[in-house]
Formats: sequence, C-alpha cells, structure tokens
Amino acid sequence: MLRDWLRDVYAPGVEGAPEVVGRERYARWSRYWNGTDLDLDEAYAYGWSEFHRLLGEMRTEAEKVLPGAKTPWEALAHLDEHGAHIEGVEEVRVWLQKLMDEAIEALDGTHFELAERVKKVESRIAPPGGAAAAYYTEPSEDFSRPGRTWLPTMGLTRFPVYDLVSTWYHEGVPGHHLQLAQWMHVAEQLSRYQVTLGGVSANCEGWALYAERLMDELGFLTDAERRLGYLDAQMWRAIRVIVDIGMHLELEIPADSPFHPGERWTPELVLEFCDLHSGRPTDYVESEVVRYLGMAGQATGYKLGERAWLAGREAARAAHGDAFDAKAWHMAALSQGSLGLDDLVAELSVL
Repeated sequence: MLRDWLRDVYAPGVEGAPEVVGRERYARWSRYWNGTDLDLDEAYAYGWSEFHRLLGEMRTEAEKVLPGAKTPWEALAHLDEHGAHIEGVEEVRVWLQKLMDEAIEALDGTHFELAERVKKVESRIAPPGGAAAAYYTEPSEDFSRPGRTWLPTMGLTRFPVYDLVSTWYHEGVPGHHLQLAQWMHVAEQLSRYQVTLGGVSANCEGWALYAERLMDELGFLTDAERRLGYLDAQMWRAIRVIVDIGMHLELEIPADSPFHPGERWTPELVLEFCDLHSGRPTDYVESEVVRYLGMAGQATGYKLGERAWLAGREAARAAHGDAFDAKAWHMAALSQGSLGLDDLVAELSVL
C-alpha cells in the first residue's frame, strides 16, 4: 500500500533532508501553480503590505465586536462563544443553501448574467474522513450533477456565522461555483484542456478571493461580525504569501514586522507566526505548514491571483472610463477558461 511505502521506505529515505526547496526550485514550482514567473522578492513584500493593511482593518472591526480587545483574534474568540451562530447540522446546510440562493438572486442581472443551469448549486454536508476545510465540486459536463459546496462538520453541531459567510462566497457564489460552472456552460467554445486538466490554481483561487472582496465592495458585509470574519480569511491568505515564500527562500523578516524582525524564516517560526495571527486551532495550523512544505508555491496563488484579477479589472475600467460595464466584464472574464496569471491580466485588461 502507498501508506506503507511512505512510512517504511520514503520517510527513512528523506530523513535529515532539507525541509525547504530553495530559490531555484521554488521559482519553478511557483510558475506551475501561478502560471507566471514571479518576482519572488516583490511578491514577498506585497504579502507584508497586505498583512499591515488588513491588520489595521481588522483592528477597526474588532473594536466594534469587542471594545478593548487586545487583538482581532481575541474578538474572534469572543464570537466563537457569543456571536451569531447556527445550531444543528441540517440547519446549517439549509442556511448555507439560502445564503447562496440569495446571492444569486441579488447578483444575477446586475453584476452577472447567469444561465439557468449555472444558477443551480447545492449545499451539502461533507462525508466524514475527508478534508477539514470547506470545498466545492464542479458540475458534470451535462449538468446532470450540479455544482456543490461541502461543509465538513468535524463532529460539531454549532457553527459561528462569521466563519461561514465569506467562505461560502468563496466556495459557492460568486466564487468557485460561478467560475467553474460557467466554464462548463461555455465548454464548447473552449478547449477541453482549458476546462478540465489545464486549470491554473492561482486563476481559480484568485477569482474566489476576488469574489469575497467583490461582496464586501457591494455592501454584503456591513455587519461587523461578518466583515471581521472576511478580513480574517483575507489575512490568512496574505500570511500564506509571506510564510510560503519566506520559508522556502529563508528570507529575512522585515524590520517593521511585529514578529521577530531581522530573523530568517524557519518552519518553527512559521508555526509560531501563524498561531499568533490566526484563530485557527494549532493542529490546523500545523497541517497547513506541512502543506506549504510539501506543495511549495501553491498557497501564494490565492492572494497573488486576486491581485491579478483586480489589476485586470482596473485596467479594463481605465480603458472604458464611464462606459465600463461590470456585468459584461464579469461574464466575459468568466468565459475565458483557465489562464496563467500573465495571460489572465493581459486578457482581462482588454475585455
């Protein structure tokens, strides 16, 4: 079995090997996940700039949630106990379905023009034994199986709302579902490779993170609890850029960092940094760091992909001026199929 081989052959064979991949190998992996040759030092600096921006916004929202909170994560811990929540597994599934249905109703005809079969998306409870994080599965080619979002309950029956809303904007509507279902809807106009095996991680995850931000821009996150949850999710993606690049390239932590300035990243420092700047459980953080070590570069694509989508939108808006049509732009953008970030920005800019 693969498990036995990994335990008995592979693990002893790599014992003592470096945990990080280094700049040259990292650049190649980064291109695989992002579809572009990144300026890694610039991307690292961008991660830090987003960290500082988001931390300021989180402090503002945290003060509304829990006046006097020392950190935003203290306010989030307060919400875990005292914030709005859904009781019951079936109840949360129904609530998430309603959230997506309401998003479709609000966005269709204003910011999107959706085909009937794309409007169909199902909220499901994930079977036990799988991933701990929520996920999405795209529809079948003939839409006989619709797109579905999946919530792993991990044995819980109480679900804080702040942790669900932006996640379902990411996984469902207008995030992964609208992009991947639209690709399937226009599949005959695209190559089969674009719609299936040719997917570029940063394109898809970048769109889903852009979708979260879009809902904030459109005023769907005015409630302080929900907006703090959204900002925490954004912060986690900014942290991924910092620690993924910083750890594998063993970069120096900047002098203006609130955490170990001047030191160089190690996996141990990454664990400590993530624990301090996230409300996620330690075992979840540990699994994330293992992921960054084993999938070098993949975790950067969320925030860097979002930046590409925003850059393309701003370039198109600048080109069209007052004639810029967000609905037309969104639908044209979602009908391109998968592109690497280089091509993505170029194509989005001229739509």
